[in-house]
Amino acid sequence: MEKITTVGLDLAKQVFQLHCADERGHVVARRAIRRERLLDSFAQLPRCLVGMEACSGAHHWARELSKLGHEVRIMAAGFVRPFRKSVSAKNDANDAEAICTAVRQANMRFVSVKTIEQQAWLSLHRIRQGYMEERTATINRLRGLLAEFGMVVPQSPEVLKRAWPAISAAVEQAVPGNLQRCLNDLHRHISTLEQNIQTIDHELAQHAKNNQAARRLAAITGIGPLTASAAVASISNARDYRNGRQFAASLGIVPRQYSSGGKRRLGGITHRGDAYLRTLLIQGARSALQSALRRAPTKHDRLSAWIVQLAQRVGYHKTLVAIANKHARIIWVLLAHGQSFQRNAAIAA
Repeated sequence: MEKITTVGLDLAKQVFQLHCADERGHVVARRAIRRERLLDSFAQLPRCLVGMEACSGAHHWARELSKLGHEVRIMAAGFVRPFRKSVSAKNDANDAEAICTAVRQANMRFVSVKTIEQQAWLSLHRIRQGYMEERTATINRLRGLLAEFGMVVPQSPEVLKRAWPAISAAVEQAVPGNLQRCLNDLHRHISTLEQNIQTIDHELAQHAKNNQAARRLAAITGIGPLTASAAVASISNARDYRNGRQFAASLGIVPRQYSSGGKRRLGGITHRGDAYLRTLLIQGARSALQSALRRAPTKHDRLSAWIVQLAQRVGYHKTLVAIANKHARIIWVLLAHGQSFQRNAAIAA
C-alpha cells in the first residue's frame, strides 16, 4: 500500500469524508468516518498534509489535527470549487477529492488557523452584531404594531427610550389591555438587548486597550476600539498576505477587474471576504473623512490632505471606499512589521 502524504477532509456535522493520496497524487483510500472516530483515524495515519475548506468547525479541527503532528491547511471554498471534476456532481466524495487536489497547488492561498482566544473575541463580535440586528427588528415590530393604532414611534433607539414614557401613556388609553402587556414586553426586550450590547462593547474596549497590537491600530483616525479588536482577532498572521494590497483585496474593498488584451477594465468593489470587518472599515472611513474636512488646512497631515483632495475629486462615497482601502493597507503594515502608526508617513503605506 502506498504511503499517504495528502488528505482531503470534507467537514460535516456527523459524517466526514476523507480522500487520501500518495506523493504522486494517486488515490490511496476513500472513506467516510463518523465524528467520534475522526481523531482516532488520523492518529493512525502517518504525518501528512491535511486540507479542508474554511467553514464551521474548521479551525477547531485544524488545531486538533495539528496536535497529532499533521500539517493542516485551510482554504476558502471558492478556491476549491474549480478543482471539483464535475460541477453538477457535487457530493462529499467529490468535494474531498477537490480539496485534496487544491491543497497540493503551489500557488494556493490559505487561511491562517485561529487560536481559541481569537475565536472567542470574534464570537463576541458576532454576538454583538446579532443583538443589534435583533434590536432593530424588535423596534420595527414595535413601531409597526403601534402604527396600526395611529401612533408613530421614533426609529432611533435613543429617541425611543426618551419618548417611551409619553408613548406608554398613550398606549394605556388607545390600546386594549392584552396588547399593552405585549408591547411593554417588547420595550423591555429592547432595553435588555441594549444592556447586552453595552456589556460587550465594554469588554471589547478593554480588549483593545490591553492588546498591544490593537492599541497601535487604534491610533489611526477612524479606527476605534471595535475595529481594532476585530482586526486583531481576525488576522492570525499578517505575513500570510504578501502585502497590504492583497489584504485589502481579501476584504473586498478593491475594484473588480475584467481586463484582457492589455485593456484594463475596473468595476465596483468586489464585496468578497470578511463582510463584518469591511463594514467596520467603511464606517470608520466616515469618521476619518469628517475629521479631515473639519480640520483647518494648515493643520492637515499628509493623510488628511490626501483625504480632502480625494473627496473633492471623486466624491463622498468613492472616498469612503478609498479611505477604507488605505486603512486596510496601513493595518497590514502595522501588524506585519510591528510598527507604530506615523501620521505623516501613512500616505506611503
